[in-house]
Amino acid sequence: MNLDHVFVCGHPALDFAATLRARRSARFEMFVTPERLNAWYLESGLVDAITPGDAGDVREARTVREAVYRLVTNRRLGEDFDREALAVLNAAARRTPVTPQLSTAGRHNEATPAQALATVARQAVEVLSGPDVPLLKECGNPECTRVYIDRSRGMRRQWCGMESCGNKIKAAAYRARKKTGPAVTG
Repeated sequence: MNLDHVFVCGHPALDFAATLRARRSARFEMFVTPERLNAWYLESGLVDAITPGDAGDVREARTVREAVYRLVTNRRLGEDFDREALAVLNAAARRTPVTPQLSTAGRHNEATPAQALATVARQAVEVLSGPDVPLLKECGNPECTRVYIDRSRGMRRQWCGMESCGNKIKAAAYRARKKTGPAVTG
């Protein structure tokens, strides 16, 4: 499994929720260490620098991530929000977020893992209460469980990303067609 963090969902909170991959099958956890969690915060562009975290930060991030995923799924399926997930997300969103600072080089976001998590929680509140709710779709790859914002014309996008899932599905369909196609006689 690819260990690179992927940002294809169209919103940081959705990318965060997608860090537990293949939820219906192999379940691959991206947040296995405090370093991997902090790498996500840095690679997402949420922060420019982050203080070292610990196992507690990883546990808390996973808890909030699962709440975000549950709520995104509720919203996507038109269900009422799960009350426990709502409480987890709102508690995280109430904490102190990343505070941008101005340095001689420009804007600089330095944070603790707790501040970064609070910021992701606030972003989740925004996406789940904002105008993009009708655009939430789950990837068409049965192995993938990413939810993304479909801003394509006519909402025809089928995959979270062409590089991550679309090419795999298209290649598999092509191979299946070739295998079952008419035999060529010479």
